[in-house]
Amino acid sequence: MSTNVVLLIKNLFLVSFLFISLGVTAQEVKWLTWNEAAELAATDKNPKKVFIDVYTDWCGWCKKMDKDTFQNPEVAAYMTENFYMVKLDGEGKDPIDFKGKTYKFVPSGRNGYHELAAALMQGRLSYPTTIFLDQEFNMLSPVPGYQKPEPFLNIAKYFGDDIYKEKDWKTYSGAK
Repeated sequence: MSTNVVLLIKNLFLVSFLFISLGVTAQEVKWLTWNEAAELAATDKNPKKVFIDVYTDWCGWCKKMDKDTFQNPEVAAYMTENFYMVKLDGEGKDPIDFKGKTYKFVPSGRNGYHELAAALMQGRLSYPTTIFLDQEFNMLSPVPGYQKPEPFLNIAKYFGDDIYKEKDWKTYSGAK
């Protein structure tokens, strides 16, 4: 093979690799803090709904959901387009102000819990739990447990596309 052909093949490979790399990074979720999401919701002309991933550092299923579900390109693209994405440590120590109340860390047992996480999960401390809120931070639904990409995307579209306003979950999902 001539040197020019080898060089051309190498350049084509490099350009292809760069395009693939750019496509993957373009699909990454941009996680926000609670305060960043609240600020965006207050200042954006067309605020998005809010999605909260309630996790803990020790939760293996939380890490699996981060890796398998939230990094899925289709999930990441849909969620980024339709939601402010918030990570909330269920055992976080920092106080959070929400709707006129300050939520704090409560020492309890080995680890304790954050009052806001407990309130959003309606007292059922289970990790991971994903929370869907409307544009005004009103509860749509908590969804406890690990979700694979396809079922998660169906749930996200149910809230993100406002299907919940027209159909109940059983009708939408075909559940029996």
